[in-house]
Amino acid sequence: MKELSFAQNFSIIALNAQDSIHLTTAKKVFLRCIAAATILELYLDNSFETEGDFLTLKREDLQSPAITRYQEAVLKTLFGKKETLSEQLPQYLQKVTKLSKKMLNEVEHTFAVSLTEANALEEIPALLGCDLEYVTAGISMKEYRSNPEVFSKLTESLRAETLEAGAMTDEAILMLWLLRESGCIHDYFSREELKRVAERIYELLGSSSLAKQVFPITIHKTIEMGIKNFLKVKKEVMSTPSGSGLNFVFPVMERSQSVFIDTEEFFANKEERLRDVKARLESKGHIFTVIREGEVPLIKIDNVLYEAVPSAKQYRIPVHGVRLRKYPLSL
Repeated sequence: MKELSFAQNFSIIALNAQDSIHLTTAKKVFLRCIAAATILELYLDNSFETEGDFLTLKREDLQSPAITRYQEAVLKTLFGKKETLSEQLPQYLQKVTKLSKKMLNEVEHTFAVSLTEANALEEIPALLGCDLEYVTAGISMKEYRSNPEVFSKLTESLRAETLEAGAMTDEAILMLWLLRESGCIHDYFSREELKRVAERIYELLGSSSLAKQVFPITIHKTIEMGIKNFLKVKKEVMSTPSGSGLNFVFPVMERSQSVFIDTEEFFANKEERLRDVKARLESKGHIFTVIREGEVPLIKIDNVLYEAVPSAKQYRIPVHGVRLRKYPLSL
């Protein structure tokens, strides 16, 4: 696999497990962040003409062989009818909040194509298609799955750079900001680790000129975010010196997905329940690893963690089974 760009790397994280057909609320948030990642990629590559703090692009620059198709798609949405853009980096990033549905669909299409061509992304049956009611109704749904090896490498590398002592690369600083703004940072850092993330951001604000420019910027829309306060974390983090003067309570995108898988046995034991879950996942083409067995197994499915909670659905006759619930590390 050829080396991927900064924006492509973020889109591998952003598009994984997203509905590949419909423009869901969650996907809107991620696509705006993918557009922002493209702007940041151009900034890192020195693609702007600079004069002081102002970054300039001309429409004719889009004809450059160095501009990729996905970069062109994002820049065209920013230009509108203008021939020249001259803004500071924060103003460029704020522009992504105004992207229309049509523009977001174009961003998705160009990135999906580029990642598919690089064997970094594929379209698979959606996990929700394993749900009893969807199976019974014969409903087919699709979603994206990122290359598991690339996905793990990216997320583990970012975790290591963030949590360990030492300097962070510009790419890691920007990736951390993008995860914050996309509302999925809780999926990759535990509750205790989020305190270290908050401290790390505070450190970067004092040592990195790039962090000073980017971290105060907010591009997520509150109306699209399911904001959870995590009161204990908020209390502890905001009471530390690292919390002074800046809100370190990270936004959370409510992307919970509950999938009910029925079991063959009416009162199945834990081994039988897990067997039936694995059989259903295999039949639908999902890649999974059982991380923890027991009464409530923890399963990594298509790069996402789920708990398999014993459950039942109340019809005229109760149906027993397992409910897959997304398992963010911060809970």
